[in-house]
Amino acid sequence: MIMLILLALLGLVGMQVTAMQERMSSNYMRVNTAFQATEALTRQRESDIKTALFGGSGIFVADEELCSTDYDPQRWADGQHAAASHTRRIDKCFAASSIVVGRKQNEETGNIYQISVVHGDTDSDPAATAAIDTTFIP
Repeated sequence: MIMLILLALLGLVGMQVTAMQERMSSNYMRVNTAFQATEALTRQRESDIKTALFGGSGIFVADEELCSTDYDPQRWADGQHAAASHTRRIDKCFAASSIVVGRKQNEETGNIYQISVVHGDTDSDPAATAAIDTTFIP
């Protein structure tokens, strides 16, 4: 009888461990899916910039063209509830940038962009969300 009780307890512990591992793997899958979606949206924004500068009109207008010091990517990402991106031109924020008046935008050497992207594992009601903040020089 004692052996039967011990085997039953051992079976219950095994089921609990299995359930916990299943939840952990499910959470990992959600986080990985959110990260992959965020990475894909980031690469899309980078492609949009390159296409506009070198394959299209030669002009890319970022969400924020002027240098502002009050932008915080973490605060911006916390305020988003769906897939979103924010592109900020940062080459004019420091003295080392080269601003040449009268030249085409794609000929400037100082095109530097900060791209912030947030995306969830699903488009509606995401269980996991990932955010990426990167610097892109086309």
